[in-house]
Amino acid sequence: MSTESDIREFLASRRAKITPQQAGLPAYGGNRRVPGLRREEVALLAGVSIDYYVRLERGRLAGASEEVLDAVANALQLDDAERAHLYDLARAAAKRPARRAKRTRGPLPDSVLRILRSMTDSPAFIRNGRLDILATNTLGRALYAPLFPDRTSRTVNIARAKFLTPGGRDFFPDWEVSVNTTVALLRTEAGRSPHDTELTGLIGELVTRSEEFRTAWAKHNVRLHHTGRKSFRHPAVGVITLDFDAMELPAQPGLTLTAYSAAPGTPDHDALQLLAAWAATEEVRPTPDPAASQ
Repeated sequence: MSTESDIREFLASRRAKITPQQAGLPAYGGNRRVPGLRREEVALLAGVSIDYYVRLERGRLAGASEEVLDAVANALQLDDAERAHLYDLARAAAKRPARRAKRTRGPLPDSVLRILRSMTDSPAFIRNGRLDILATNTLGRALYAPLFPDRTSRTVNIARAKFLTPGGRDFFPDWEVSVNTTVALLRTEAGRSPHDTELTGLIGELVTRSEEFRTAWAKHNVRLHHTGRKSFRHPAVGVITLDFDAMELPAQPGLTLTAYSAAPGTPDHDALQLLAAWAATEEVRPTPDPAASQ
């Protein structure tokens, strides 16, 4: 991955999404060579010269002020995730430290693991930005059991299991939505951590081995992933749709705790109880925290 090419393709892809009408500009003529805004139109909206904007879109974000970045973000109508990604790319171009504090290595604190495993009614797990599941409670391990290679496996990477294992597609019934979400999360993380060699290696592997990943990666979409609904096709309970809430761990930079739930009295809540019974029958155990995978 190249920071300059990432900047160039990200800005060009965002520009292509906005029509002159959406930007409040008159559209002169019937034939436009570009699907969205022209570079000169973005420059006009951002209040910078066309030469300067062309320079930015060629990947030269180093040195761009916050005011200029905000103006470009406003001109391109970027959402919160896209705006944050633009700033991450600018930091990478300038070789400035990322917004996150230095990531810790080593095992998770016992207090964090106690909180995770005390959540007995909700599937929950802790992951890093590469989408490695680092630790789960019992229900979390039961829910994601189809992704783990076997019962003794300590970790699994959600993206690798989704795109490269035979059961990955079956486990996610809303396949297209799931693909776009996973790729957007990895694209977001790549902007935050451009020098993470494990992340770069994972993305390179997926781009090489999965056409679906490669196609979605080329869209340069990013997203924040704090709350929503997600469906799974589990061999023990069938299709189950759960609400999720993802909470970053301030004391563990780069790590997120995700918990699932279902409203009482709903079929999905019944399926969650069935999953708990299955976990007890199968003697499913929570995954331990590996010492050096953050």
